[in-house]
Amino acid sequence: FRLDNGALLVLMERRDVPLVSFNASMHGGVIAEPDTLNGVAALTAELLEKGSGMRNAREFAETVAAVGGVIEVSSGLESIVVSGEFMSRDAELMTDLLADMLRAPALENAEFEKVKLRAIQSVSAARDSDPRGLISTYANAFVFGDHHYGRSYNGSESSLERIGHEDVLQFYADNFGADRLQLTIVGDFDSAAMKAKLERRLGDWQPAKSAAPRVAAPAAARGGRIYLVDKPDATQTYFWIGNIGVSHGDPDTAAIDLVNTLFGGRFTSMLNTALRVESGLTYGARSTLARHTQPGTVAMVSYTANETTIEAIDMALSLLDKLRAEGIDGTDLQSGKSYRKGLFPLAFETNSQLAAALGRLKFYAQPDTVVNDYTRQIDAVSDESARTVIARVYPAPEDLVFVVIGKAADIREDLAKYGAITETPISAPRFTP
Repeated sequence: FRLDNGALLVLMERRDVPLVSFNASMHGGVIAEPDTLNGVAALTAELLEKGSGMRNAREFAETVAAVGGVIEVSSGLESIVVSGEFMSRDAELMTDLLADMLRAPALENAEFEKVKLRAIQSVSAARDSDPRGLISTYANAFVFGDHHYGRSYNGSESSLERIGHEDVLQFYADNFGADRLQLTIVGDFDSAAMKAKLERRLGDWQPAKSAAPRVAAPAAARGGRIYLVDKPDATQTYFWIGNIGVSHGDPDTAAIDLVNTLFGGRFTSMLNTALRVESGLTYGARSTLARHTQPGTVAMVSYTANETTIEAIDMALSLLDKLRAEGIDGTDLQSGKSYRKGLFPLAFETNSQLAAALGRLKFYAQPDTVVNDYTRQIDAVSDESARTVIARVYPAPEDLVFVVIGKAADIREDLAKYGAITETPISAPRFTP
């Protein structure tokens, strides 16, 4: 149901354990950031936990811990999410704390300075250590370009340096309000009583100052290009090979999930079997699908020793060629169906999982059949429909974009066979070329 101020509330009673979980999404996130202030959404999100209402940061944390509760905040591409779980006896406190976080965060300058410094240090540390966590960030920046999806979830050193305390205050004022809120609560409570609590705490909250952002569908990136990020001390090469894929709500979601599981989504997938189990070129190879309101990316991702870079990349490319040319045989297809159907119920076991799942359905305006009919749709995938999905989702060789992090001096010359190289040092305080 919706409150008069536009807030969307979803309640599900589940009385088997004395717990209540919530998932509150504020539409916006990274796509709502001003062009020059990438990272302001993540800083704002983290500050929500640093005091609100009449409690400072320490008092807020102690209040949650004292009753064994959990509250977490994350900033994503299209939303900022506050989630948590409390004992049902503390449901009143839970709604009070959540309302305070959303409506009256302290956003103090002293806490802002601490959070900003940690954010900059965290990005810098990631560049100096294992860059596996950065490969998709570099890939998004290269593939999406100026599109909103090309921005880092947490910002870069250079963009974070530009953000001031006043920018966080302005971002909050522009993007937090009742019309942006979608709140899902699952657990041991009485719906009528919970509805009354929420109306009391959220019913007079005003809309955000600005309309929720919308983004256009990104164009596919031009293939035959390589983004080489030079890490001179690297002993391994990290690579990402792909392009633009599909969005949430794609009508072939079940078939896409099944194909991706078999190609690179489980330990016995085509990619991991060939690159890890049989050849020993890596400790892991996978295929990824990032799905948003608009299409995200589809990619093959792995890493290998410097001296086996080209061998590993060529093997991944040959497996993609095989997938596109031959599809998936019936035996593997049946194995993948059993695997997907076995995993699927495990995503809906706890109150927290249900709250998150219901939240995703509402956020992307999807019908309940996305969940209720999923296993039937998995069963319905045929060899032919799998081939159709493969041809539509997985890029042809000429459309592939390569993003590589490694020791450029050792791999630059050999990488050139895949296309034109754009190079940047990993020490550069940004992710764009």
